[in-house]
Amino acid sequence: MLEKFTKNLIPVSIVIAGLLVSGALIFINQGKIEKGEEQILTPQEAAEKAINFINQNQNMFGLQGVTVSLVNAMEENGVYKFRLKIGENEFESYVTKDGELLFIEGIDLNPPVAKEIPKTDVPGVKLFVMAFCPYGNQAEELMMPVVELLKNKAEIDLHYVIYSNYQTGYPEFCLDEENKYCSMHGIQEINQDIREICVQKYQNDKLWDFVMEINEETTSQNVDEKWEEIAKNLGIDVQKIKNCQKEEAQTLLAKEIELNKTEYPVQDPISHQNQEKITISGSPNLVINGMIYDGERSSEGYKTAVCSGFENPPQECSQTLESETGSPGGCE
Repeated sequence: MLEKFTKNLIPVSIVIAGLLVSGALIFINQGKIEKGEEQILTPQEAAEKAINFINQNQNMFGLQGVTVSLVNAMEENGVYKFRLKIGENEFESYVTKDGELLFIEGIDLNPPVAKEIPKTDVPGVKLFVMAFCPYGNQAEELMMPVVELLKNKAEIDLHYVIYSNYQTGYPEFCLDEENKYCSMHGIQEINQDIREICVQKYQNDKLWDFVMEINEETTSQNVDEKWEEIAKNLGIDVQKIKNCQKEEAQTLLAKEIELNKTEYPVQDPISHQNQEKITISGSPNLVINGMIYDGERSSEGYKTAVCSGFENPPQECSQTLESETGSPGGCE
């Protein structure tokens, strides 16, 4: 958490690195405590003492000229947990009830355990991407062999991460003047999101080939010019997709936003700061039978996860898919 303290502020000092190694336990009272002097403070009193100590010893925490303030404090697991604010960021720390020891970070000795993907007869798989997020494109390419292997066995769909009021809004990043439907990589990206949603709706058997060709042959700066030729070569009804884009765009994007806003249970809470549920805010995210997948990004990893969602896995699940492991990270 000491690293979080100084994020967007200044580099973390060598002193802080030492604190991390030692467990980030800090004596607030540098003087000797005589037996019998111990007293119990209120959560507010203990937290304020910790805040004062941080403000008076900013160099110890890699801070300079930043006011640290108290947000709230409460008792938890025999100590006081308090939320503090540094600049525009908020963090949680802990202090003993006598206000003598400050714990910069609490480590849960009983962390949540990773969960199994729920099982159904036909797994529902949703891969959330942005049309031109490189991490999302990589995830699509890794998922392609799984789609080919398990077609007609599992329902594997593409879905899209849509923002509102993004960057400069309409018309550079958003489809509409109200800035409800925007995309990270610009207006051509959201145009392509819509086209891919339309292909999925009306010519689903062409979707993955279309996406692969778009990823290979276009960018977020030229896709509006190039998509038609790619679509025609794949036997996609271009006029039907144009009509869909013109008449259904906002309706289809509104459905994507609803999916983005849905809270999904996560497979591994540790990967999400111990949160049990999250919404979709970045690309890529893979949801299998309603649960966020947190395993390896590879064709084999994706296949194994999807196959774990079958009540009775088909024979295809015994096949091994070869692929490199995808890069960590995402567009968010």
